[in-house]
Formats: sequence, structure tokens, C-alpha cells
Amino acid sequence: MPKAKSESKPKTKSERDESVVFVGSKPLMSYITACVTQLNRNPDELIIKARGRAISRAVDVAEVLRNRFMTDLKVRSIEISTETVTTAEGNTANVSAMEITLVKTK
Repeated sequence: MPKAKSESKPKTKSERDESVVFVGSKPLMSYITACVTQLNRNPDELIIKARGRAISRAVDVAEVLRNRFMTDLKVRSIEISTETVTTAEGNTANVSAMEITLVKTK
């Protein structure tokens, strides 16, 4: 009988939320510092999320982090989506979103 693969338990929503950094309009180094802090707390994985114009900044954060600060990080996945948000005027708008998952290699 073949040996079953050992599967890790799926993370709960609160465990996943602890390893998420949301990228917005702050300077790049603010997000890199937040990412390094999160990786020191939870070294398994880091999720970088951004919407709209902040997507390019999120990509910059991931690349600077991987190439200059923590060279043992690899991109596990990149997910793109469209989210519907309500504007201040009450209208709805579609906004692009991106999620970059980074993991440490052993």
C-alpha cells in the first residue's frame, strides 16, 4: 500500500490574517519593514495584498524584499482579481486587486 503524503493542516482565517501586509500609499520602506516584521513572527509565509494603483508598489515591495533583504524568499503564488467597492458618493466601481504569497525556502 503506498504511503500517504503528509498534508499540513489548512490555516484558519485568523492565522492567515496575521501574515498579511496590505500595501497602500505609504513609502516603500514602510511596507518592507512591515514584511520583515511579519516574517520574523511567522516565518512560514507572507501575503502581500494591494488594490488599484498600489499594485505596482506591492510588486516593488515583494521584489526588493526578495532581492535585497531576504534572498531565501520565493514566490509561491500570485492571484489577481476584481473587487467591487462602493465610492463615497454611493456608486460602485470595479477595482483590480493582487495578492502575492511569499514563502521561505529551506
